Amino acid sequence: MTAATLGKGRLLQRLDTMLVSKAPLPQLTGFRRFGVEFLFFGIKEARSCLFAGLFFVSIFMTPREGLFGIPRYDFLLIIALAIQGWMIWTKLETLDELKAICLFHVVGFALEVFKTSSAIQSWSYPDFAYTKVLGVPLFSGFMYAAVGSYIIQAWRILDVRILHHPPYWMATLVALAIYANFFTHHYIGDYRWYIAALAVGLYARATVIYRPLDRDRKMPMTLSFILIGFFIWLAENISTFFSIWHYPNQIGAWSTVHLGKWSSWTLLVIMTFTIVASLKHIREKIHIPK
Repeated sequence: MTAATLGKGRLLQRLDTMLVSKAPLPQLTGFRRFGVEFLFFGIKEARSCLFAGLFFVSIFMTPREGLFGIPRYDFLLIIALAIQGWMIWTKLETLDELKAICLFHVVGFALEVFKTSSAIQSWSYPDFAYTKVLGVPLFSGFMYAAVGSYIIQAWRILDVRILHHPPYWMATLVALAIYANFFTHHYIGDYRWYIAALAVGLYARATVIYRPLDRDRKMPMTLSFILIGFFIWLAENISTFFSIWHYPNQIGAWSTVHLGKWSSWTLLVIMTFTIVASLKHIREKIHIPK
């Protein structure tokens, strides 16, 4: 790791310190306050998407034929590993957080193997790669890890706290049901909406407290899940447009990813948050009613 690379990490750390330590600004009122808060919220969101942003920019800029004689999927794996290693080296993510991110890799890769199998064929990765295992390029796990990385980074930068979070055992059971349904709906029916209704009821009182600037703001937790799921759905549309993977209906010509995938991504975000909530420093800011 070069001194310049390490220096960029320290620059980001200084940026983070500036973003999270804003003194009270009572002079900001009305529309001006809304505009400044919205601007800082956007900056903090962009900063939280550091891994996802760098990774997806790499996806869009890497030619389909690859670079330097390296197939595209293999080249993307190298880039993803480099970004992840840099974030750990510069302490933008901790080793404890890396453990949760590795779990996202395992969970995502298992789902990818099942969904792309010859018996299911929900989607496919059309290009050759040396690092394909069971038909799935290893870089794909980083797409799931990117969601976890975003939540971990946003938690710190937006000073996120949760009020009225359901008991962990209940949240864990719902997360397991969500994950299981991704597999079982091919055989025993899709119970997605029943599970979604259960999740909405479970998180009905849960509130996200976050700080875009110098004051706390609130949002229903279910709304935050839905919004994150929507932006992942948008990213999926862009990725399929660039033929990173495609669905059966996109083989002849690209078309918009079905809106129903938004609900799938929202459920996946709920499952991802449950994993993130297992981190010790995050649990300290989650309130569970007695």
